[in-house]
Amino acid sequence: MYSIANLQNIVDNPYPYLQNLKNEKGKKIIGTVCTYAPEEIIHAAGALPVRLFSSEAAIHRADLHLQAYCCSLVRGILEEALADRLDFLDGMVFPHTCDSIQRLSDVWRINLTKTFHADVVLPVKLTTASARQYMIDVLDRFRSDLAGYLGKEITVEDLSSSVKLYNENRSLMEKLYRLRSKHPEVMGGRDYHTIVRAAMIVEREVFRESLEAIVDGLEKKVGSAGPSQAKRLVICGGVCTSPDIYDAIEEAGGVVVGDDLCTGRRYFDVLVDETHPPLEAMADRLIKRAVCPAKHTGITSRADNIIRTVRDSRADGVVFLLLKFCDPHAFDYPYMRDMLEREKIPSLLLEIEDQSQAGGQLQTRLETFVQIL
Repeated sequence: MYSIANLQNIVDNPYPYLQNLKNEKGKKIIGTVCTYAPEEIIHAAGALPVRLFSSEAAIHRADLHLQAYCCSLVRGILEEALADRLDFLDGMVFPHTCDSIQRLSDVWRINLTKTFHADVVLPVKLTTASARQYMIDVLDRFRSDLAGYLGKEITVEDLSSSVKLYNENRSLMEKLYRLRSKHPEVMGGRDYHTIVRAAMIVEREVFRESLEAIVDGLEKKVGSAGPSQAKRLVICGGVCTSPDIYDAIEEAGGVVVGDDLCTGRRYFDVLVDETHPPLEAMADRLIKRAVCPAKHTGITSRADNIIRTVRDSRADGVVFLLLKFCDPHAFDYPYMRDMLEREKIPSLLLEIEDQSQAGGQLQTRLETFVQIL
């Protein structure tokens, strides 16, 4: 069982932790790049799904394979692989998301594939009559391919056990999210960010025990400190890998009480129905959960979700974190901003780079926004 400080150490430097799992336990490590990766199937195969993020090193090898206008997340992941820092991986899973992720998969297959490689091409439009069955078929094909590669049968019992564990983790994450939303004074944004990132890296059984203890401790803290007087904010976008963003918001007089991020609530949104066959129930969850720009459930569904999040969390405003060169989120931003304006919800757009640190200009803009609120 890990404390928040232990989880922080793993999040800050995950490679030694993962290499140690391989060396001491013989654990298979499967990399993922998106919250639509079917992690329960990977776990049911006895492997550990690990979300990859960008490189803290200078990016130059990746630029030989990708255009400069690919986002820093994609370029950074490729840089880590080309620099041989991801040699502990036994495979990679690329869900069908943006063009850059799909090109990353192509480059990986041509230049790096020494292990398992899978493109999980889930449907984009999730409201058609055929979308559910198509998604079930894709998940079943992935199950079969992974089982063949690892030489391990993935049974219904294995899947049901993994679904149960993931549901327990999602329930605990939702409990933590709700607790922070109602009582943000019990935990800072940096620690919350650490826990969400750790949920994508740490062995899921160990993470469950750790998170259960953390949530129990936080519940006991409620009431020991006065309620926060900071302006309540919702942040939304794609990935947020820098805890400095949370620090900058708090130093500006704000506090994050809700989010719509794939390194946030989208990762643990909606449980899998354990009374249904596992693959069907997993497909249903992926259809029902809050969508990112890679999936479509309605013309205004993403903005509607943000407005609900603002209302539920009693937020004063919204901060959009737009990863530079992330076209899907950039295309969505204008209509979401307009819908927020119609609802009299103030918003601020911040363009960021993956692994970027909060600088003076960003801090000034946040302070100005909070003062306006």
